[in-house]
Amino acid sequence: MYGSSTTTKTRFKTGEESPWHAIYHFDGYLDGTHSPAPTAEEREIELGVDENFPPIRSANKGCWWKLHRRL
Repeated sequence: MYGSSTTTKTRFKTGEESPWHAIYHFDGYLDGTHSPAPTAEEREIELGVDENFPPIRSANKGCWWKLHRRL
């Protein structure tokens, strides 16, 4: 869907596809709540191109992911 290297979007939600092989950081829950906090292991993820952004499983909630670094 995003595959193009010209994509300028840097914030993604659970279920969307990653446009790059990259590291992403947790950037809040979709419902606007702040708790429960994600575990340390859930705060940073590495995804390949076209992999889906996951929910925070420990909280069973969808969330936002922010691009940290393309690999």
